[in-house]
Amino acid sequence: MRALAQIARDLELGQYLRIGKGEETTGGRDKNSILADSLEALVGAIYLDQGYVKTQEIILKWFRPTIETANAQGLGLDGKTALQELCAARGLTTPEYLVTESGPDHNKSFTAVAVVSNEKFDLGEGKSKREAEQAAAKLAYDKLNARTS
Repeated sequence: MRALAQIARDLELGQYLRIGKGEETTGGRDKNSILADSLEALVGAIYLDQGYVKTQEIILKWFRPTIETANAQGLGLDGKTALQELCAARGLTTPEYLVTESGPDHNKSFTAVAVVSNEKFDLGEGKSKREAEQAAAKLAYDKLNARTS
């Protein structure tokens, strides 16, 4: 979702959205979920209007930088999967996550800590529980991977 939202930001899609007053006052034009959903809708509209070949061209143009960056950083696996595989390979316990939330219902923030073999790692943050867990898993993965096996 974050990748789609970032592409929507790069396209400045938020300025073209019709949103309600509540979303307008809470920064809805820059919310990951709204931007990602809007980009998906735009791709669908392009497909219906222009067909598969043109849509493919446009998607590749928009997504190529994001895909290349992810590949260069070795982000083929999500953080939680990568951490789980590393733990299994090293005979460590399956990662667990301690998650806390704060903020009002319309603008929650989440933090998570990955715990592996009773060791707590750095705090990951996100606008959803999943985002925070992914961030925490990536931090734990980086730290564990830097250690010799």
